[in-house]
Amino acid sequence: MENQSKFAVESKKDLIIILSALGYAIAVNLFLVPHSIYNGGLFGFSQVIRTLLNRAGFDPGFDIASIIYYIMNIPIMIVAWFKISRSFLARTILCLTASTLALSLIPIHAVLPDDRLASTVIGGIISGASCGMYLRMNASGGGFDIIGLLLVKYNKGQGVGRINLIVNTVLYLLCMILFSLDVAIYSMIYTAVCSIVMDKIHTQNVNVEVKIITKNRDGEMEKEIMEQLGRGVTEWYGVGAYTNDESRVLFVIASKYELRLLRHIIREHDPHAFIITNENVRVFGNYVKKV
Repeated sequence: MENQSKFAVESKKDLIIILSALGYAIAVNLFLVPHSIYNGGLFGFSQVIRTLLNRAGFDPGFDIASIIYYIMNIPIMIVAWFKISRSFLARTILCLTASTLALSLIPIHAVLPDDRLASTVIGGIISGASCGMYLRMNASGGGFDIIGLLLVKYNKGQGVGRINLIVNTVLYLLCMILFSLDVAIYSMIYTAVCSIVMDKIHTQNVNVEVKIITKNRDGEMEKEIMEQLGRGVTEWYGVGAYTNDESRVLFVIASKYELRLLRHIIREHDPHAFIITNENVRVFGNYVKKV
């Protein structure tokens, strides 16, 4: 029964990832590409390469930017396979594959052919919501998100946000040089809207301090927390002032998104555990920020 419940939860996550990838493709092909608006990150560079190939006379009859992006991600995924969570990587591959298929199959058509600004904002809202949803499902769209995550893990002076800022600065300067100033400006507006919406939906890096007071002593709770969340657990011993009963206090720092899974694990092992949470704590030292 427990295995069936876990399978249902995981299947639901995979379905949301696929639907989010579809939403992202709709935003790109119906609102952005018809108005020559470029995404940020590695996909933006793929779109630039696509445009240059089209200008050189290579046109396969569909938008090949997603295919170029998928090929660029192959070496990144190979490196990441040995460095980061396999479940995260598997869902990223699912998201990347679903979005590539959707971007290749959905025809490019302007929903608002005469309103570039509205298309920019609407496209940013839809793609930001889609990206936020698949990030909440422990996946990513690949590209520099994965590279940023690897740098976070092995270089404490770097972060995903900083990497994206540097990459997008170079990308939009390139758009301004190769195409025009208005292409770069509208693309930056899109990226800003997308980032704001994505951050509102995706609460991955809001840190939460969790204290768990439990009488469970078999150690399975801590083991599952470390395996499922990839977070460390600090254990204290305490005594109830009223009952004089011995208990254990488990201390965990996790992201806000991980809190739901953490509570589920705790309730499975000890339905009577006392849980205290404190949001927006600042953490210094060996703490992994996730994409």
